[in-house]
Amino acid sequence: MAATALKCRECKREYGLEARYVCELCFGPLEVAYAAPDASDVAELRRKIQGGPQNIWRYSEWLPLEGGRPGSTRASTAGLPAGCTPLIKADRLAERLGLGEVWVKNDAANPTHSFKDRVVSVATARAQELGFTTLACASTGNLANAVAAQAAALGMPSYVFIPANLEEQKILATGVYGTNVVAINGNYDDVNRLCVELSGEREGWAFVNVNMRPYYAEGSKTIAYEIAEQLGWETPDRVVGPIASGSQFTKLDKAFAEWLELGLITGDHPTFNGAQAVGCNPVAHAWEQGRDVCQPVKPDTIAKSLAIGNPADGPYALDVARRTGGSIEQVTDDEIRAGIRLLAETTGVFTETAGGVTTAVLAKLAEQGAIDHEERVVLVITGDGLKTLDAVRDSFTVHTIEPTFDAFEAEFSAMSEAI
Repeated sequence: MAATALKCRECKREYGLEARYVCELCFGPLEVAYAAPDASDVAELRRKIQGGPQNIWRYSEWLPLEGGRPGSTRASTAGLPAGCTPLIKADRLAERLGLGEVWVKNDAANPTHSFKDRVVSVATARAQELGFTTLACASTGNLANAVAAQAAALGMPSYVFIPANLEEQKILATGVYGTNVVAINGNYDDVNRLCVELSGEREGWAFVNVNMRPYYAEGSKTIAYEIAEQLGWETPDRVVGPIASGSQFTKLDKAFAEWLELGLITGDHPTFNGAQAVGCNPVAHAWEQGRDVCQPVKPDTIAKSLAIGNPADGPYALDVARRTGGSIEQVTDDEIRAGIRLLAETTGVFTETAGGVTTAVLAKLAEQGAIDHEERVVLVITGDGLKTLDAVRDSFTVHTIEPTFDAFEAEFSAMSEAI
């Protein structure tokens, strides 16, 4: 299924597989188009995938590199090996919510503890094919971690641009790789505008989510491929995932469609429910209003990794939710904190605030009775809780005692009574 062109999602005009991200005719976003797949031997194709490397390159047939695959040992082995993260059967979470079957796709188990390692791997491989020598990005934190780490692994210089008020943990986990950290006095949308401007001026710089964006976005498809493979080549009934720019949400939808069309997996196309924070809810607000266009907002939420006030793929995320019979929901900061605790207490997975948003939305859907008890639901967790420790500060009690048996017995009695 070789990549053949970049195609405008609006007017369908095609361009070569170059460093371009917007249509010069209608200014619509570009995405990768592929040749029709060969579905002659599905069993052999499954065996080929299962015999591939334990990372995203096992799905190279559906990624936008030379000939539709990495095409060289360098592309498949260099850098950080992203992907092949756990799909955890979350029986206690399902029981707590009154649901039948819930799975947690824990994409915090990537090299820099977020799904961004997937998209950066694909964008970087394509950037190298095109001759770029420097990596860069606009980021709310997780992408900065991934770009800095990937550049360090490959020996490439890198520059990451972030909002100045980003969580300290994410800044520390970026600078440690030796990258150039540039903090902007503004929100993510201000950072992104600057990077768009710089991408046209800095020769040899690959901004993974600007001039490399069509290739970068395709990396998110590998989450869905893994889910289907891990479920025994079947689709889930429902996917609940976070929405920032909306890119990942739409690519998960695309990935399931690709494999269903090929006959590689069985089942129906999943229902998609998107999750946003009340403090940055342009897509959820458009959903509530029944609109196709997202009105930009100024972010004000603890879920900073989702704090994109002007989401590029917002309209397409709305289309996915409508077309699949899903929805776009929003939750408050207090509900986000509760979502983090709920997931941790029932599964042992400690997620960052974005995962708190997604878990809280799952809980909201369960409370509304929107999910049938017989459904198989996948909850997509995209980042590690160690990145946003402030979100759980003061959310539990530490019992400090003297080092004596009697002191523990007294405190234990008090703890038991509290339970």
